[in-house]
Amino acid sequence: MKEVLREVGMIARSLDSISNIEFKKHDLTKGQYLYLVRICENPGIIQEKLAEMIKVDRTTAARAIKKLEMNGFIEKNNDQYNKKIKKLFPTEKGNTVYPFLKRENDYSNRAALSGFSETEVETMFNLLQRVRKNVEKDWEYVKKGNKRNY
Repeated sequence: MKEVLREVGMIARSLDSISNIEFKKHDLTKGQYLYLVRICENPGIIQEKLAEMIKVDRTTAARAIKKLEMNGFIEKNNDQYNKKIKKLFPTEKGNTVYPFLKRENDYSNRAALSGFSETEVETMFNLLQRVRKNVEKDWEYVKKGNKRNY
């Protein structure tokens, strides 16, 4: 069997390393940009939904969110109906840096998909979505404290 996941992992780590280097000048480190982009694109999102979106545990999300808040990129606001719920919003600083993050993402997409036809890109996208959905089943299962049998 081809080592598809190794290839996907190498691609993801390479792009993540590039982003961490390029975003350092904006005081964004260790994947914090992933959180900031999702918050800018989904203002008012709650931490649990954000963690689910990025596929990390709540503790990892909480650490990144705390750093983004301390560095002035985001703010937490109480929900008007339930004070226990904290909604996440980008600050002016977060909104200012977002277009740069978006341009980098668009550039990385163009660079990675260079030489592929629209049909190939669409096929790859659909196949990767299927892979993600397969993996999500195990992620949900293990996240609940279960062990996979391999």
